[in-house]
Amino acid sequence: MDILERQHVLDDIRDQLASGELSIGGAVRRLRKEITGLPQDRFASMCRLSPRALRQLERDESNPTLETLNAVFGPFGMRVGIVPKRPSAER
Repeated sequence: MDILERQHVLDDIRDQLASGELSIGGAVRRLRKEITGLPQDRFASMCRLSPRALRQLERDESNPTLETLNAVFGPFGMRVGIVPKRPSAER
């Protein structure tokens, strides 16, 4: 994957997260598979998480801390924060 393709995937993940189309777990799974291509155990190690914690995070079965989320998103130039809510098209 070249740098432009990588940036496109990162932008797509960010936009889908912001719109609510993609869950946190789905975003983590996409980052792991599409950007790194790593298996769960290696990606977990890279993020300093247990493989079990990563599995639960990817399945949206956990309540991760900001520290955990930033450990996962940080290597991709992202961090968790508060962003303005986009206006609804229905209003």
